[in-house]
Amino acid sequence: MISIECRKQLAGATGHLQLNVQMQIEQGAFVTLFGASGAGKTSLLRMLAGLTQPDSGRIEVGGEVWFDSEKRLSLSPQQRLVGVVFQDYALFPNLTVAENVAYALHKSQLSQAPRLMALTGLSQLSDRLPANLSGGQKQRVALARALARVLPVPGATMAAKKSSLLLLDEPLSALDAALRGQLQDELLMLHREFGLTTLLVSHDIGEVFKLSQQVFVLEHGKILHSGSPAEVFLQQPSQGKLNLQAQVLAIRKEDVVFILSLVVGQDIVEIIASHDEVAHLQVGQRIAISAKAFSPMLFT
Repeated sequence: MISIECRKQLAGATGHLQLNVQMQIEQGAFVTLFGASGAGKTSLLRMLAGLTQPDSGRIEVGGEVWFDSEKRLSLSPQQRLVGVVFQDYALFPNLTVAENVAYALHKSQLSQAPRLMALTGLSQLSDRLPANLSGGQKQRVALARALARVLPVPGATMAAKKSSLLLLDEPLSALDAALRGQLQDELLMLHREFGLTTLLVSHDIGEVFKLSQQVFVLEHGKILHSGSPAEVFLQQPSQGKLNLQAQVLAIRKEDVVFILSLVVGQDIVEIIASHDEVAHLQVGQRIAISAKAFSPMLFT
C-alpha cells in the first residue's frame, strides 16, 4: 500500500489554500486526481516527487518512508523512485531524444534505452533535438524519460522495486483528440508492462474512465469523494436528460428563428433558438444545453 498524509498551506490565485489530504492507494493501481484548477492536485504530485515539502504529515510508499515530519525525515527527489511528466514536458533542449531518455537511466540500465525508445515509438527519432519534434513526439520523450526513472536498478532490494511511482500532470491536455486517444492507449499499455503505480492529474472524465481504477476528487485542498470512476461519477439518479456544455461560435437570424453555431467537445453543431433564448447570448460565451435522452439514435 501507499499511504499519503499531507498538510500544506498553499498560496494560489484566489488566496490561501489549506491542503489536507489522506489517501490509501494500492500498489500497481492507476489512480486519477480530479478537480478544478487550484484544488491542490499538482501540489500533491510535487510533494510525492519531493519537489515540495509538506508542512506536516507522512508519506510511505511500498514500505519505505519518504517523508515524516515528526521524525524530520524527507528523502530528496533523487532518493525517490519517481518518474514525473509535467504539462510542459521539461525536456533538455540541447540533448537529443536518445540522450534525454538515457539521462534518467543508471549506468547499469543503459542497455534498457533502446527498449524504452521502441516501446514509446521513438526509435526513428533518436538523433533529433526537442525543437524538431511535434507535441505528441515530445510527450513520448517525456514519458520514456519518466519510465527510465522508475526502472529498478539491478540488484535493488524488493522494497526499492515496489517503491516506484509514475506521476503525470495533465500530460495530454495540449494534444488533439485523435492523438490523445492513441497516447492514452500507449500509456495504459506501459503502465501494465512495467507494473507501475500511476497517479494522473486530469480534468477529462472520459480519460478517467478509460485509464483509472480509482479516482480522488479534490476541492479546496480536501478529498470530497473517492472510489472507482463509476462510483464517483455515476451515482446520481438519471433524469432522462442529456446535459452538455458548449461554447457559442456564431448567432444568425433566419426568418423567425435564430441558428446557434456551437462547439460541443470537439464537434461543431447547430441548433434552433428563439429570440428570448438568444437575447442575452454573446459569441464566445459558454452555455449549457439540456435535451431529452429517451430513444437516442446511436452511431459507431
